[in-house]
Amino acid sequence: MIWFFYAILFLVGLGVGSFLNVVSLRFKPGNKVFDPKNIGGRSACPHCHKTLHWYELIPVVSFFVQAGKCRSCGHKISWQYPIVELLSGLLFTALLFFSIGGYQLSAPDYYHIGFWAVWVLALLALLLISLIDFRNFFIPDELILVLIVFGFALIFLQSSALGFRLVNNSFLAQYALVFSFSWLGNIWINHLFAALAASVFFGLLFYLWKGEILGGGDVKLGFALGLLLGWPDILMALIIAFILGGITGSILMIARKKTMKDFLPLAPFLAMGVALTVFFGFQIINGYFSLIGL
Repeated sequence: MIWFFYAILFLVGLGVGSFLNVVSLRFKPGNKVFDPKNIGGRSACPHCHKTLHWYELIPVVSFFVQAGKCRSCGHKISWQYPIVELLSGLLFTALLFFSIGGYQLSAPDYYHIGFWAVWVLALLALLLISLIDFRNFFIPDELILVLIVFGFALIFLQSSALGFRLVNNSFLAQYALVFSFSWLGNIWINHLFAALAASVFFGLLFYLWKGEILGGGDVKLGFALGLLLGWPDILMALIIAFILGGITGSILMIARKKTMKDFLPLAPFLAMGVALTVFFGFQIINGYFSLIGL
């Protein structure tokens, strides 16, 4: 019976992923993200503009049944469609498998449901931000505001469930104590400090490089992510993001797809840093300390 529940959640996630594809592909800077004028209307092939039938819009399935091509014009369909749908479906189920990441709460079930719901929505918002930033090099303020609201919701849930204990409320578990300070014992101070630290860090990069390596939206996104994760989890997410960004940039330059002057969108790497911290934060830092013999 439990597998039936997971299957339903996964299917719902696939449908949400399909919606995120529509929103990201139709979004244009200057417009509202969820403006009905932009996201409403029937879906059509972006190449031949033929309106698609319902059986051409089944998440993941239609893509593979049609061999990744439009049935009308034969033009290749972007792999973004099935990848985003699968990621969304996995988010809905994986957070339950991972027991809401590293939270160790002996609280009523409705708190766990609350954590699951907020983190699913937050990671979906990050996925949408990543898609938009990848295509437009732009991060909508309204999605950053959504993440800030989720950050405050997580603070409320953590403080209501058991109060605040850093070891229980960090995805790094006991390793959080290594990077924290005694004056960060209050949950509000902890998360606000993380938000300010991340935004100041990005603000300095923005100022020093005159907006050449990141934009103002990244500074605001840093604040929202700090509020979501708290300290020191935001530190882990940023380190992972910059490592992944550096590796990707190096590979693209070696392959001569990019040069030192080219701009890489930062939001996708920040999203990956957050997701890896949420799902594997403890395992990553535990593996690191084991590797260096600590």
